[in-house]
Amino acid sequence: MTLHLVERVAVEEEGQGDPVVCLHGLGGSSNTWTAVMPALAHYRVIRIDLPGSGRSPAGSGTLSIAKLVDCVRTVCHRLNIGRAHVVAHSMGTIVAQHLAVDHAGLVRSLALFGPLLAPPDAARTNIRARGAKARAEGLAGMQAIADTLVKASTSADSRERSPVAAAFVRESLMRQDPEGYARSCEALADAKPAAVANIQAPTLLVTGDEDVVAPPQSVRSMAEKFTGSRASARAVVLSRCGHWTPIERPQDCSRELASFLPSQR
Repeated sequence: MTLHLVERVAVEEEGQGDPVVCLHGLGGSSNTWTAVMPALAHYRVIRIDLPGSGRSPAGSGTLSIAKLVDCVRTVCHRLNIGRAHVVAHSMGTIVAQHLAVDHAGLVRSLALFGPLLAPPDAARTNIRARGAKARAEGLAGMQAIADTLVKASTSADSRERSPVAAAFVRESLMRQDPEGYARSCEALADAKPAAVANIQAPTLLVTGDEDVVAPPQSVRSMAEKFTGSRASARAVVLSRCGHWTPIERPQDCSRELASFLPSQR
């Protein structure tokens, strides 16, 4: 594995083959994808800590979805990636959709976990409040946010039967830089839907039956919007699963990825 710093953004590169670019969600990092890496064993995998998350500083000024898209483009350019499969979770799925619309030639396919077009209005208010709490209370605020989100965004089954998964989600959130997390919250709260009917890339959408961020019916409706173009889109709902699909159900997510991506063997 090689660690790159691309304009202070931490990027992990591993393997050989067709490129796969992995984008985490709010409160995530490159480690969001660790449990599904075996499904990507025959690819060149690029895992990005987006600005404001993980090991990557937020930089100056505000964060926005557009800035995150530009970050992904810059990473691909620096690493000589002209076309890639894009795998994304939660907020990262919004970044991926805008990337596929605005820079279609870069995106070969989309695999979206816990996907959403944009937060509904009520959620935007809550996300802004969460960002304000992180900024005002620092580490104590991040711990409170982590404890609340573990209960709200993971399934009861995951918390009971997979305590390591719940602990991972808590740790991922607690270890975020409070200011970076606050700016990421602001970027998500301001997010606008991409014109997904214009996306030409085949798309996989995976959610959990207990996902309150990306409810199954919303994801099925979302898949229908993708099929307005020449692209094919398929929605999958995992049982007893919340919003952190790659963490809560890594084997199921790995199976779906292996089935969706072209074989490299």
